[in-house]
Amino acid sequence: MGQINLYSYFRSSAAYRVRIALNLKGLDYQQHAINLLKGEQKSKEYRSVNPQGLVPTMMTEHGSISQSLAMLEWLEETYPEPSIIPGDSYQKAQLRSMAYQICCDIHPLNNLRVLNYLKNEFSVSEEEKSKWYQHWITIGFKALEAQLDDHIFCCSDHPSIVDISLIPQVYNAMRFNLNISDFPKIQTIYQHCNTMSAFMHAAPENQPDT
Repeated sequence: MGQINLYSYFRSSAAYRVRIALNLKGLDYQQHAINLLKGEQKSKEYRSVNPQGLVPTMMTEHGSISQSLAMLEWLEETYPEPSIIPGDSYQKAQLRSMAYQICCDIHPLNNLRVLNYLKNEFSVSEEEKSKWYQHWITIGFKALEAQLDDHIFCCSDHPSIVDISLIPQVYNAMRFNLNISDFPKIQTIYQHCNTMSAFMHAAPENQPDT
């Protein structure tokens, strides 16, 4: 297999997910920093890589892949061990369902584009922005907490696509001062995952562009 190149921003939840998956699968990859705060994602050069102007983008020997969940699926199919979407068809569907709840129903409402639009177009204050952020995460985390059992990870004794999706979202929730002790199962999983090198090395504070 050829070299994997990841266009990333250290605090991007979506890029964080992909870094975790790459680490769990023990894959070497080269990072290329795209500074979202400086607007580098809007540059002509980067849009030639990803027309959406979003991070992450994964460059493979076959070409580029956008959208973090598509990258996770590609990694699973290309490097199946260790599996991050294990089980039979029903079990896989359950894992995907929980991951999509995080990545499709929580995260998009709170990403940088949305927060900047609220601030620039509607003059939302920092306090109001935090309230917005916390509202959508709270709704999502309440539903997720109700679905979790007493495993050390979200769905089993091994990390899956759900944990990969959850940990970056918890990280951001804490950045916006959400009290995650209200979600004890999520809090326990977050703490346990962050004892593993794959998660620790993927954390924003450990990236070269921090």
